[in-house]
Amino acid sequence: MNDRPELRRSLIGRAGEITALSRAIQAARAGHPTTVLVEGAAGIGKTALVEHVLQDHHDLWKHREGHDPAGQVPPGVLRVAGVSWEADLPLGIAHQLIRAQSSGLDPTGPAAPRTVLDAGLLLHRQWSARQEREPLTVVVDDAHWADPESLRAMRSALRRMSTERVLVVLIAREDPHELHEPYDSYEAGGWPTEPSPAVLAALEVLDGCREHVVRPGPLTPQDVRSLARDTAGLTLDLPAARQLCHHTRGNPRHVTRLLRELPHETWQDRRCELPAPARCATSVRHRLARCGQDTRALVEACAVLGEDALLAEAAVLAGIDTPLPALDEARAAGLLTATVDPGRALLTFAHPLVRAAVLTGIGLTRRAGLHARAAEITEDRGRRLFHRVAATTTADGPLADELDRHATERAAAGEWSAVADTLVRAGRLSTGRAAREDRLLRAVDAMIGAGDVPRATAFAAELESFPADTPRDAVLGYLAIMRGRPAEADAFLTQAWKRCDPERHRDLMARICQRRVLHALGRWDGRDLVAWARRAIELADPEDPSAVESKAVLGLGLAAVGRPEEALAAYDAAAAELPGGAQPQRFQLGRGWVDLALDAPEAARRRLEAAVPTGYRMGSTRISLWAQGWLARTQFALGVWPDALETAQRAVVRLTESGIEPVRPLIHWTAAQIHALRGDWETADRHAAEAAADLHHYEVMLVPSCLARAQVAEARGDYERVIEALAPVVQLPVRESIDEPGFWPWPDMYANALALTGRLDEADAFLTPHEARAARRGRRSAQARLGLARGRLTAARGDIDTARRDFEQALAHLDHLPLPYDRARVNFAYGQTLRRAGKRREADTVLKNARDAYATLGARTYVERCERELQAGGVHTARTAPGLLRLTPQERAVAGLVAAGATNQQTALELFISVKTVQYHLTNIYSKLGIRSRSELAARFRESPPTG
Repeated sequence: MNDRPELRRSLIGRAGEITALSRAIQAARAGHPTTVLVEGAAGIGKTALVEHVLQDHHDLWKHREGHDPAGQVPPGVLRVAGVSWEADLPLGIAHQLIRAQSSGLDPTGPAAPRTVLDAGLLLHRQWSARQEREPLTVVVDDAHWADPESLRAMRSALRRMSTERVLVVLIAREDPHELHEPYDSYEAGGWPTEPSPAVLAALEVLDGCREHVVRPGPLTPQDVRSLARDTAGLTLDLPAARQLCHHTRGNPRHVTRLLRELPHETWQDRRCELPAPARCATSVRHRLARCGQDTRALVEACAVLGEDALLAEAAVLAGIDTPLPALDEARAAGLLTATVDPGRALLTFAHPLVRAAVLTGIGLTRRAGLHARAAEITEDRGRRLFHRVAATTTADGPLADELDRHATERAAAGEWSAVADTLVRAGRLSTGRAAREDRLLRAVDAMIGAGDVPRATAFAAELESFPADTPRDAVLGYLAIMRGRPAEADAFLTQAWKRCDPERHRDLMARICQRRVLHALGRWDGRDLVAWARRAIELADPEDPSAVESKAVLGLGLAAVGRPEEALAAYDAAAAELPGGAQPQRFQLGRGWVDLALDAPEAARRRLEAAVPTGYRMGSTRISLWAQGWLARTQFALGVWPDALETAQRAVVRLTESGIEPVRPLIHWTAAQIHALRGDWETADRHAAEAAADLHHYEVMLVPSCLARAQVAEARGDYERVIEALAPVVQLPVRESIDEPGFWPWPDMYANALALTGRLDEADAFLTPHEARAARRGRRSAQARLGLARGRLTAARGDIDTARRDFEQALAHLDHLPLPYDRARVNFAYGQTLRRAGKRREADTVLKNARDAYATLGARTYVERCERELQAGGVHTARTAPGLLRLTPQERAVAGLVAAGATNQQTALELFISVKTVQYHLTNIYSKLGIRSRSELAARFRESPPTG
């Protein structure tokens, strides 16, 4: 791995791109000549990406400490670069490549070819000869400036290859507009013009090279935080990182420049208006100064009006009667872009940094005057208020009151982000302390409602400095819930409830009740959930979102305490009273969650899919994330694992932005389990780590976190780790709802692990109450899963006939339920048990059923385990290498696991035999093969692997 810090920093957030380019290099090394186009915006890190991957492939680039990539060209790599002033020079790049390949013996190099075909043939001969000594990588940087003739010659050379070890890497900007970045340096004589015919022709050739494309995308806010830490030693909070990411469009070059140029205290000020990097600002202002007076006025008016401006309003603000000529000049200068519809033209800046450069170049007095004038001419009330605030430099009580009224209107429409922004501005302009504090409290409450917990968290310390009262504690309690801090939430909400006056604060009491509902949901305490939901329903307006959500959660609480009939009746009653807008989103989540627990996964999927979208009135990000988490579980249960992974991945992206902690383990749980079952251990472990929670978190976080770790361990066959992972769940003091069948599939996994590790009496004592509860509820999927564990336990006690009945009953419970993974899991355990009992032909049939089901699901881990079981059974043996023919089927199975590095205990658990039996088989294996150690056994398997 490269040790240069500046190169490492430029590769933050590039794991996927590094993998894609590495695969292309590996394919070329294997004799698959190809072209890879690496394209993206200027400064996005294309060249750094290529350098890094080449350095990591030591046979292409032999890394030396302190190597300067701008200096000596590494072995196996030819590098040339296009430049704008040679873009019209035919075969200019081809001649550079030919001379670079000539080995330096002839100072003049080979005769320069005059046609594309001649150049292509010569490049083909040179590259073919070179790759016989070592794989060859040809890198053309700034390929958008390469002449089209050279690009065609290179394509001709590559077309004549079939098995040569040659890779051509073309590094280019993404589109013609990027050729003229508005903040680059330009030749004297003015602003950019349209690309020349030669450049356009080169772009056409590059369009034909898109079979393999790597596109480094913009950095995410999390990437920006990492870059800030590595570049400037700064710890940015997520809101600041998001602001910087939006301001720079996630471009590493611009992010790095601003981090280096601005004082560190800049990033602690949430009101800070970010400038453009100095080099960018100089370039933009230079080009703006070369424009005519009307154009300058129009561009400055757009900067004041905001990121999007109507041409009509901009023209009035600029005092221009005929704005189109000025707009044309601004577009030609690379400053503005325009979207023109009939009767309407919308102006935007070519890049947010261009607007920043223009805006900071306007004097403060003039800028305030422009904002005051903009407030008079704009029609939108929200924008009018924004301009009035921007023109104000002192506290203004009446304006703050008007902002507050506007926030109230936006709240009625569910526009929580706009509410938060408006109330923050109102707070700054308030003349009294009480008004400032009240407005900031409501602003933070709106931020949480908008699903922006990181931004709300940035205000937490300020809120905690306010005098303790009911509104403050209610908001801080709400924030603590969203941050996954139950003790903190309980303390704040308890104090808020105690201080509340029922006569004066009925609305506030209803709000606190609804937050106690969310707190009880996090604790997964069904009785508390029902109690607080009923209080909230009594206190809140029937159409208020908190009342609707409390009704939706009431049914969930009833189901969680074993009253499913009442739960369904509550949902039926609530459905008849649902208002319009987004309120059904809450209902669909609660009912879908219950449907999944009550063995109706197809109905659950339908309802949860309806609860995911937020693109309508008052749609909640929090509700959407919970819906996606349970939808992924539902898709997993139904066997549509690609859909489950896609759902989980979308949720992970949104989760990172929202910072809503309670749902985090649920979302990562499904991804961890599927990747483990597919044998992608690195990804499975990463998701299990992302799902981490402990006894200090909410139970609704702890349980899926433990399940994620346990299911990864079970897929590995490590049942001791399964017990260890689930131990925190076993130790929970309040467990009525935790143990309710159907919600959390942990008891069967724990009992199964106890049985497989020989703790038979402990497994029996644990299983019995869970079996009785599942039978009383009639929860068939839970009965089937517990039946698997009971069959394991009964067989371990030597009663194979009763064990057979246990497994058959478990499979019967799954009849007519669309749960393919559960059925495969029961069959696998059943087949293992039969094989151990010597019922090899019966075991063969059952294991084949399990293997086929796992294969359909894509559970490669268990397909391989089924194959090993079938081989150990010996009914249908695989073809075996001659050196291993003397081994019995079970000896071959033992030898294969031990040779792969398994311990005796792991081998025993995997093959469902005792450790003593493993030791016995190993003694026979060593004797038959004439070896004395595990390392010799591993070597023998490498020499003579079993063949299928």
